[in-house]
Amino acid sequence: MVAVFVAGIVVLGVAAAWQTYRQSQIHGEMMGHTAVHGPHPFVYLFGSILVAGVVAGAYWIVREQVGAESERRPPARADEPEPEPESDSGSRAEAGSATPSRIESAAESSRATPRVLDVLPEDERRILEPVVDSPGLTQIELRDRADFSKSKVSQTVTDLEKRGLLYREPQGRTYRVYPSDDLEER
Repeated sequence: MVAVFVAGIVVLGVAAAWQTYRQSQIHGEMMGHTAVHGPHPFVYLFGSILVAGVVAGAYWIVREQVGAESERRPPARADEPEPEPESDSGSRAEAGSATPSRIESAAESSRATPRVLDVLPEDERRILEPVVDSPGLTQIELRDRADFSKSKVSQTVTDLEKRGLLYREPQGRTYRVYPSDDLEER
Protein backbone atom coordinates (compact mmCIF):
# COMPACT_ATOMS: atom_id res chain seq x y z
CA MET A 1 0.00 0.00 0.00
CA VAL A 2 2.88 2.36 0.79
CA ALA A 3 4.51 1.48 -2.54
CA VAL A 4 1.32 2.50 -4.36
CA PHE A 5 1.19 5.75 -2.38
CA VAL A 6 4.86 6.54 -3.18
CA ALA A 7 4.30 5.68 -6.86
CA GLY A 8 1.25 7.97 -6.86
CA ILE A 9 3.36 10.84 -5.50
CA VAL A 10 5.93 10.35 -8.26
CA VAL A 11 3.24 10.13 -10.96
CA LEU A 12 1.59 13.33 -9.69
CA GLY A 13 4.98 15.06 -9.70
CA VAL A 14 5.67 13.97 -13.26
CA ALA A 15 2.19 15.12 -14.32
CA ALA A 16 2.64 18.52 -12.63
CA ALA A 17 6.08 18.92 -14.23
CA TRP A 18 4.67 18.05 -17.65
CA GLN A 19 1.75 20.41 -17.25
CA THR A 20 4.04 23.26 -16.16
CA TYR A 21 6.34 22.58 -19.11
CA ARG A 22 3.43 22.62 -21.58
CA GLN A 23 2.03 25.85 -20.05
CA SER A 24 5.42 27.57 -20.29
CA GLN A 25 5.71 26.54 -23.95
CA ILE A 26 2.24 27.86 -24.73
CA HIS A 27 2.91 31.06 -22.80
CA GLY A 28 6.24 31.50 -24.57
CA GLU A 29 4.65 31.03 -27.99
CA MET A 30 1.98 33.58 -27.18
CA MET A 31 4.46 36.12 -25.86
CA GLY A 32 7.16 35.42 -28.42
CA HIS A 33 9.90 34.28 -26.02
CA THR A 34 11.06 31.03 -24.41
CA ALA A 35 11.59 32.18 -20.80
CA VAL A 36 9.87 30.11 -18.14
CA HIS A 37 7.56 32.07 -15.86
CA GLY A 38 6.84 30.63 -12.41
CA PRO A 39 8.43 27.49 -11.03
CA HIS A 40 10.54 25.44 -13.39
CA PRO A 41 9.03 22.05 -14.30
CA PHE A 42 11.97 20.23 -12.72
CA VAL A 43 11.02 21.75 -9.34
CA TYR A 44 7.84 19.67 -9.40
CA LEU A 45 9.70 16.58 -10.58
CA PHE A 46 12.48 16.73 -7.99
CA GLY A 47 10.05 17.83 -5.28
CA SER A 48 7.84 14.81 -5.87
CA ILE A 49 10.84 12.47 -5.82
CA LEU A 50 12.03 14.08 -2.59
CA VAL A 51 8.59 13.73 -0.95
CA ALA A 52 8.32 10.11 -2.14
CA GLY A 53 11.76 9.39 -0.66
CA VAL A 54 10.80 10.93 2.69
CA VAL A 55 7.56 8.93 2.83
CA ALA A 56 9.37 5.69 1.92
CA GLY A 57 12.12 6.38 4.48
CA ALA A 58 9.61 7.14 7.23
CA TYR A 59 7.75 3.94 6.42
CA TRP A 60 10.99 1.94 6.54
CA ILE A 61 11.88 3.32 9.99
CA VAL A 62 8.38 2.81 11.40
CA ARG A 63 8.20 -0.70 9.95
CA GLU A 64 11.47 -1.69 11.69
CA GLN A 65 10.25 -0.31 15.03
CA VAL A 66 6.77 -1.83 14.80
CA GLY A 67 8.23 -5.17 13.68
CA ALA A 68 10.62 -5.22 16.64
CA GLU A 69 7.83 -4.41 19.10
CA SER A 70 5.43 -6.97 17.68
CA GLU A 71 8.08 -9.70 17.95
CA ARG A 72 8.51 -9.04 21.64
CA ARG A 73 6.18 -10.79 23.98
CA PRO A 74 5.94 -10.35 27.73
CA PRO A 75 8.07 -12.73 29.79
CA ALA A 76 6.35 -15.54 31.65
CA ARG A 77 5.12 -14.65 35.11
CA ALA A 78 6.92 -16.12 38.09
CA ASP A 79 3.71 -17.56 39.55
CA GLU A 80 3.00 -19.68 36.46
CA PRO A 81 4.14 -23.31 36.71
CA GLU A 82 7.01 -24.31 34.49
CA PRO A 83 6.28 -26.91 31.82
CA GLU A 84 7.53 -30.39 32.55
CA PRO A 85 10.57 -31.37 30.51
CA GLU A 86 9.94 -34.02 27.89
CA SER A 87 11.64 -37.32 28.48
CA ASP A 88 11.90 -40.55 26.58
CA SER A 89 11.75 -44.08 27.93
CA GLY A 90 15.55 -44.40 27.96
CA SER A 91 15.97 -41.54 30.40
CA ARG A 92 13.33 -43.06 32.70
CA ALA A 93 15.28 -46.30 32.92
CA GLU A 94 18.46 -44.39 33.74
CA ALA A 95 16.63 -42.30 36.33
CA GLY A 96 15.45 -45.41 38.14
CA SER A 97 18.99 -46.68 38.61
CA ALA A 98 20.47 -43.37 39.83
CA THR A 99 20.35 -41.99 43.34
CA PRO A 100 17.76 -39.26 44.05
CA SER A 101 20.39 -36.54 44.58
CA ARG A 102 22.02 -37.36 41.23
CA ILE A 103 18.64 -37.20 39.53
CA GLU A 104 17.85 -33.79 41.01
CA SER A 105 21.23 -32.29 40.12
CA ALA A 106 21.09 -33.70 36.58
CA ALA A 107 17.57 -32.34 36.12
CA GLU A 108 18.58 -28.93 37.45
CA SER A 109 21.62 -28.65 35.19
CA SER A 110 19.75 -29.84 32.09
CA ARG A 111 16.92 -27.36 32.69
CA ALA A 112 19.11 -24.36 33.59
CA THR A 113 19.50 -23.01 30.07
CA PRO A 114 16.01 -23.85 28.79
CA ARG A 115 14.48 -22.12 31.81
CA VAL A 116 16.17 -18.85 30.86
CA LEU A 117 15.28 -19.33 27.21
CA ASP A 118 11.64 -20.02 28.09
CA VAL A 119 11.15 -16.63 29.73
CA LEU A 120 12.92 -14.58 27.06
CA PRO A 121 10.99 -12.80 24.31
CA GLU A 122 11.01 -14.53 20.93
CA ASP A 123 13.56 -12.21 19.30
CA GLU A 124 16.06 -12.64 22.15
CA ARG A 125 15.53 -16.39 22.12
CA ARG A 126 16.22 -16.48 18.36
CA ILE A 127 19.59 -14.86 19.07
CA LEU A 128 20.53 -16.73 22.25
CA GLU A 129 19.66 -20.30 21.17
CA PRO A 130 22.21 -20.45 18.32
CA VAL A 131 24.86 -18.94 20.64
CA VAL A 132 24.21 -21.64 23.24
CA ASP A 133 24.20 -24.37 20.58
CA SER A 134 27.30 -23.08 18.74
CA PRO A 135 29.41 -20.76 20.92
CA GLY A 136 31.66 -18.40 18.99
CA LEU A 137 29.28 -17.54 16.16
CA THR A 138 29.89 -14.22 14.47
CA GLN A 139 27.14 -11.62 14.47
CA ILE A 140 26.90 -12.13 10.70
CA GLU A 141 26.18 -15.83 11.22
CA LEU A 142 23.64 -14.92 13.91
CA ARG A 143 21.93 -12.56 11.48
CA ASP A 144 21.58 -15.40 8.97
CA ARG A 145 20.32 -17.93 11.53
CA ALA A 146 17.88 -15.57 13.26
CA ASP A 147 16.72 -13.98 9.99
CA PHE A 148 17.00 -10.48 11.47
CA SER A 149 18.52 -7.30 10.11
CA LYS A 150 22.10 -6.42 11.00
CA SER A 151 20.96 -3.64 13.35
CA LYS A 152 18.38 -5.87 15.06
CA VAL A 153 21.04 -8.52 15.79
CA SER A 154 23.46 -5.89 17.10
CA GLN A 155 20.83 -4.28 19.33
CA THR A 156 19.60 -7.61 20.71
CA VAL A 157 23.13 -8.89 21.36
CA THR A 158 23.93 -5.63 23.17
CA ASP A 159 20.80 -5.99 25.34
CA LEU A 160 21.64 -9.61 26.18
CA GLU A 161 25.23 -8.64 26.92
CA LYS A 162 24.11 -5.89 29.32
CA ARG A 163 21.99 -8.45 31.16
CA GLY A 164 24.96 -10.81 31.45
CA LEU A 165 23.57 -13.62 29.29
CA LEU A 166 26.35 -13.51 26.71
CA TYR A 167 29.54 -11.72 25.83
CA ARG A 168 31.30 -10.87 22.60
CA GLU A 169 34.89 -10.63 21.49
CA PRO A 170 35.95 -8.47 18.54
CA GLN A 171 37.21 -10.25 15.45
CA GLY A 172 38.05 -8.01 12.53
CA ARG A 173 35.04 -5.93 11.62
CA THR A 174 32.58 -8.13 13.52
CA TYR A 175 32.26 -9.91 16.87
CA ARG A 176 32.23 -13.51 17.99
CA VAL A 177 29.43 -14.14 20.47
CA TYR A 178 29.66 -16.58 23.41
CA PRO A 179 27.21 -17.54 26.16
CA SER A 180 28.24 -16.17 29.56
CA ASP A 181 29.28 -18.40 32.42
CA ASP A 182 26.38 -17.00 34.44
CA LEU A 183 23.89 -18.31 31.85
CA GLU A 184 24.14 -21.87 33.13
CA GLU A 185 23.68 -20.69 36.72
CA ARG A 186 20.49 -18.89 35.77
